[in-house]
Amino acid sequence: MHREYTKTVAVGGRVIGGGNPILIQSMTNTRTEDVEATTAQILRLEKAGCEIIRCTVPTMEAAGAIGRIKSRIHIPIVADIHFDYRLAVAAIENGADKIRINPGNIGSRDKVAEVVKAAKERSVPIRVGVNGGSLERELVEKYHGVTAEGIVESALAKAGIIEDLGYDDLVISIKSSDVLMCVRAHEIIADKTDHPLHVGITEAGTLMSGSIKSAIGLGLILNQGIGDTIRVSLTGDPAEEVRAARLILRTLGLRKGGIEVVSCPTCGRTRIDLIGLANQVEEMAADIPLDIKVAVMGCAVNGPGEAKEADIGIAGGIGEGLLIKKGEIIKKVPEEKLLDTLREELLNWNKE
Repeated sequence: MHREYTKTVAVGGRVIGGGNPILIQSMTNTRTEDVEATTAQILRLEKAGCEIIRCTVPTMEAAGAIGRIKSRIHIPIVADIHFDYRLAVAAIENGADKIRINPGNIGSRDKVAEVVKAAKERSVPIRVGVNGGSLERELVEKYHGVTAEGIVESALAKAGIIEDLGYDDLVISIKSSDVLMCVRAHEIIADKTDHPLHVGITEAGTLMSGSIKSAIGLGLILNQGIGDTIRVSLTGDPAEEVRAARLILRTLGLRKGGIEVVSCPTCGRTRIDLIGLANQVEEMAADIPLDIKVAVMGCAVNGPGEAKEADIGIAGGIGEGLLIKKGEIIKKVPEEKLLDTLREELLNWNKE
């Protein structure tokens, strides 16, 4: 099921599925009960580009905090629930825009029915989440291990429980830390359901390894037209998840907006601190709302040519560099002034 044809699901003021823009999600790592800390983190994630935020709800105190947090933020909030159906009901009653459950660990059908009843009364969508690491024993035995087929069967069965209870305002999430298994699972499930899919590689790892695994997995899935909302799961600052997700979507041509920084890998010809400069440019550009390409190049061999392909760029020399704008060399600038010169040009980009 190509993303253009999946069902639409309203989450707060956002819409998932039906060909709508793929939304970027992240999850707080604060204690949800700590309203101040959780709110502060969410506001920082909003600034980074997060569009839906998920918070764990392990206690009634956390469920009660959902409403207070929601009143201070500007994006939909999802309550992550495990084991206790009462927490799901309480989170819904306190204003959660969506809940994430695995009906398999919520308990009996009656308990799941209570959650569905509360969600239905308030038109709160349910994300049904299944991870390869928690696959039911009978499916592991049936498929002789954890497999893509088993993950899909589990997810569709869980979604079926909620559908049988008269509710289909669902998002399905199937995740695995095995990248190729996760890709295969999404290929299978896309042919079996029109519910929108939340895509991610679970337990991907630290910033570097997790970003690489997520880029490969999400890239293979999204490029097939599968997936309506994503999370890059990293062990670290959630803001890095959001930045990685934005870059993955932009690289695939699925998202516009934001400055794209390209830079050369450096070599023995480089005579300026290009690594430090490129990192500074990327950090600076993150807060400037332009949809342009900026090149940071290190020498006169490829630098000027590559910079000319960008909207604006700098190409290094010996202790100095060229400012190149829209294909034309504008001026030569001392190395220590390159960053400030580029910043000034970007801040005044739309004033010309």
